[in-house]
Amino acid sequence: MECYCTAKDHPVKILVRARLAVRSMLPLLGVVQASFALGTLLLLASWLFIFEWDRQQRVPFLSAESATRAWGFVKDLAGVGKVTSPAYADSSEWWRGAHLAYDTLAMSVLAIMLSGTAALATFLLGARNVMLGDLAPNAGLASHSVFLVVRITWAFVRSVPELVWALIIVFIFTPGMLPGALALAIHNYGVLGKLTSEVVEGMDVKPIRALQAAGAGRATMLLYGVLPQALPRFLTYLLYRWEVVIRTTIVVGFVAAGGLGMEFRLSMSNFHYTSVTLLLGWYLLLVLGVDVISSQLRRLTR
Repeated sequence: MECYCTAKDHPVKILVRARLAVRSMLPLLGVVQASFALGTLLLLASWLFIFEWDRQQRVPFLSAESATRAWGFVKDLAGVGKVTSPAYADSSEWWRGAHLAYDTLAMSVLAIMLSGTAALATFLLGARNVMLGDLAPNAGLASHSVFLVVRITWAFVRSVPELVWALIIVFIFTPGMLPGALALAIHNYGVLGKLTSEVVEGMDVKPIRALQAAGAGRATMLLYGVLPQALPRFLTYLLYRWEVVIRTTIVVGFVAAGGLGMEFRLSMSNFHYTSVTLLLGWYLLLVLGVDVISSQLRRLTR
C-alpha cells in the first residue's frame, strides 16, 4: 500500500489518498482487517490535523502552557490557594447538592418512563414482520402508511440530540425539570422503539407458527407469541437507556432544565470551582448508584 503524504498536504487530500490506498487493498484484506486499517488511518489523519492545521487553537495542544493551564484548573477545583474554605468542606453545601441530585434522578426516571411507555405502545407498529410481513396476512395501504409514519418518527426524534430538544422545549414551558424530562424522553423514545422493533423482527417464529396452526387469531398470536419474547429484551434496553439518560441529564440541565446540570453551568460561569467539584462528586455517586440498580434489575429480567 503506497500513500505518499507529507505534513504540508491538506488533510482532505490525506483522507482521499488513504481511502484509495485501502480500497486498492480490499481484495487482499478481509473486512475486519480493512476496517481496522481504515480506522487507523483516519485516527492518524485526525491527530495530524490537530497538530498541524488546527488554526483555532492559540496554544498548541501539547505544550508547557497547556500543561500549566490544566494544572491550574485542577488546583482551582481543589481550592488550593483560595482564601475562603472550599464548598466541598461545607456540610450545608452537600445537603444542597443532595436536593439537586434528587431532582436530577427524578428527571431521569420521568424521562425513561415517558419514553418507555410511548415505545411500548408503538414498537409493534414499527416492526416490519408484524405490519408488512408474515405476521400481517392482510397488509394493505393503511398498514404500510402506519409503518412508514412510525419509522420516520423514530428516525427523526432520535436524530435530534437531547440538548437541541431541550432548547426547543424550554421556549414552550418555563425552565425546570419538565423540559429536561421531555427532551430526554423524546430522543430515547426513538431509540427504544427502533431497538425493540428489531427484536420483534429477529425473534423465533416457531411459537408463533404453532399458534397459527392451532387457529389462533392475530391478537392472540401477538399477545402470546410476540410479547413474551419481546418484553424481556425491551426491559433490558429500557434499563440500559436509563443509565444513558442519567449521564445526559447534566448536559440537558445546561439549558435551564434544572438539577445538577443547571447548577453546574452557573458554578462554572461564576468561577465557583470548588462547587463544581462538589457537584461532580454528587454526579459520580448518582451515576454509580443508577448503574448498580440497573444491573440488579437486569438480572431479574433474565
